[in-house]
Amino acid sequence: MKEKITEHSIRLFEKKGFSETSIQDIVDSIGVTKGTFYYYFSSKEELLMDIHFRYIDDLLGHQEKILKDETKSSKEKLYDIVYMLISNIKSQGPSAKVFFREMQNLSEERLSQIIPKRDKFRLNIQALLEEGVIKGEFRDNLNPPIVTFGILGAANWSYQWFKPDGKMTDREVTDIFVDMILQGIEVG
Repeated sequence: MKEKITEHSIRLFEKKGFSETSIQDIVDSIGVTKGTFYYYFSSKEELLMDIHFRYIDDLLGHQEKILKDETKSSKEKLYDIVYMLISNIKSQGPSAKVFFREMQNLSEERLSQIIPKRDKFRLNIQALLEEGVIKGEFRDNLNPPIVTFGILGAANWSYQWFKPDGKMTDREVTDIFVDMILQGIEVG
């Protein structure tokens, strides 16, 4: 039931927004009582926190697998991370919207638990770029922190416009993004 509450909440938060969605809306969508909701979550904010943790922990887990693959170059790992972010929209698009759009509804205490995870994801990409510079795969005058923000800005914003069932596949979008990134950082 906890999973069902979470999934229905994600859809409602995506459609109506966190602030405009009441606990009553959530339980009505499932056909249960508020007591059922409160059995699993102490508040709507705790539910939002749970959604945030699930989303970022899933991304970090996938990113870690990519980064640990010693058979791949830094360029290949970068491609795989960008592809993961774009293809994730297919299965996690509503969660991505909630994650990015509704973060301002978390208390400072709860944000202090999410922000280090977001920072870790970003810093992992930055370290990958730095490694690529050392290995001679990327330009030696590259600014890894700024390039990292650019990569994340492009990939993370795609949840707003990318349609998995649209004209382009997630692989085609990734190819364009990575080509655009590498043309700016790849050693000539």
